[in-house]
Amino acid sequence: MHNSEIKPASITIQNLEAAFAGESMAHIKYRYFAKLAREMGDEDTARIFEETANQEVMHAFGHLDLLYPKAQMTPARALEIAIEGETYEYTEMYPKFRHLAVEEGNQAAVDEYDEQIEESRIHAEQFRATLEKAAKRFAALTTVEKRHANHYQNALDKLRADG
Repeated sequence: MHNSEIKPASITIQNLEAAFAGESMAHIKYRYFAKLAREMGDEDTARIFEETANQEVMHAFGHLDLLYPKAQMTPARALEIAIEGETYEYTEMYPKFRHLAVEEGNQAAVDEYDEQIEESRIHAEQFRATLEKAAKRFAALTTVEKRHANHYQNALDKLRADG
């Protein structure tokens, strides 16, 4: 997770981010292991991995509750955080990883990183477009609310003048 705050995060915040990352990786890894077990005909093991993966998600959500307290979040703020993360991925993280994979001659990793760079760019654009639409909706609502307020004020002024 990329943290955009100017001041360095506290050790506790860094630990929560690391714990979130660990729980998230465990979730995906266990889903993958469940997929493999199921493909090999071992349904019982697949279910155990899936049940554990579900628990890992709940652990990750607990960490997110502390990292992004509900009282401080809005859909717009969530979109801003998502845009920042996806932009970091396609401008810094994956290009750096790609460069190292090229140096090592690992073409499969280069291809994977190229795909992820493009997908992260698309995700950032989608989040940005959603944020812009939300801002326009808010601006339109503000205009409508202002019009309503003026209408009510005019009615009140007329009542006072007639009264």
